[in-house]
Amino acid sequence: MTPLRALLLSVCTLLALSACKSIEPATTAGMPATSTPAATPAVGVVADDNLNAVLWVQRAAEYKALSEQTYRAAAGRLDAALKASSWDALVPEERGNAATGLKPAVILDVDETVLDNSPYQARLIADHAQYDQVSWDQWVAEKKARAVPGVVAFARAADARGVTLLYISNRAVHLKDATIANLRAVGLPVADDSVFLGLGTQVPGCEQNGTEKNCRRKLAGQQYRVLMQFGDQLGDFVQVTANTQAGRQQLLDQHHHWFGERWWMLAGPTYGSWEPALFNNDWAQPVQARRAAKQAALDLAR
Repeated sequence: MTPLRALLLSVCTLLALSACKSIEPATTAGMPATSTPAATPAVGVVADDNLNAVLWVQRAAEYKALSEQTYRAAAGRLDAALKASSWDALVPEERGNAATGLKPAVILDVDETVLDNSPYQARLIADHAQYDQVSWDQWVAEKKARAVPGVVAFARAADARGVTLLYISNRAVHLKDATIANLRAVGLPVADDSVFLGLGTQVPGCEQNGTEKNCRRKLAGQQYRVLMQFGDQLGDFVQVTANTQAGRQQLLDQHHHWFGERWWMLAGPTYGSWEPALFNNDWAQPVQARRAAKQAALDLAR
């Protein structure tokens, strides 16, 4: 072979190798030979920040353990709460009358405290959609929500001791029938329609501020001595007057000694009032702006 022919052959070989290298999928860099490249999101579709949170609720044994642990610990405090006549789980400003001598009750939030709505959240992820009232009402009408782990055993233990279960929920009052049917279907005691206090419940002499539950807790306190409260957000226990990071921390600092005794918090990572507190409670902002505010709130410890 002549020197010129050898040179041309070497150049062609180098060009061919370069061309092969240029079309190698970038996603395979650093992966073992047996790995499958991760799927690339469709153009215009942003990765959903809620994916891990919803999967944790649906698939993690740790979520189930945490919920069962909370309700089992609460059940262990029921007898002490019943025996202590001064025991009351309403803050003084929501207790408008003496609790002594009233029938015992516990207050439970519904969504993510009693009923698990993670399939609805999963549908939003799969459909690249956001929460709206129409799709939510349709989900509630299906009555497919499952019981949060541990709640049925606790509720039955309370019911067996003559404790009334009160469901104070921000499900609108027009969803009462479907909600009660769902509660009963998963085995939760529901004394009658009056124990469901949904959003829109009228409380004489008390003006409700948005979705705050303080008026409905006051209504419950008129008839019952509230032994315990259960929820997945601060507003399930006490009125949140300033939904800011500082305002929420102040409430926690003020009432932290009641958690694990009279108040019982469930994990709620998929949504909650903690989220808008990070972007000035302004849901009118574009998704990208809200996401940027949440990223800016990350603690990088730098």
